[in-house]
Amino acid sequence: MAEGLPPDGALARAAAGHHWTHLHWAAAESRDLLDMLLVAFVNAHRDEKAQPVPWPEPSWRPGDPLPKDTAAADEEKRATARTAYERINAQVLPPGR
Repeated sequence: MAEGLPPDGALARAAAGHHWTHLHWAAAESRDLLDMLLVAFVNAHRDEKAQPVPWPEPSWRPGDPLPKDTAAADEEKRATARTAYERINAQVLPPGR
């Protein structure tokens, strides 16, 4: 019964866990390719003394963490590292320092 359903229909979106269709994926791939070609062109025609432009980050896709989630995770990692650093200093350094 489900054989005749469209590949980007509601059932396919529910099974995939996101609403992106084939056109969304193709547009994201095209944008990433265009960004890379632009950076390659700019780097090929830059002044020899100038710093090269860094390669662009790929655009967001379903399944990637959202930027706000990555910022929160980075902040949590910094806090954990700071706590560990302070704990090690408390064990190694004499009291009162």
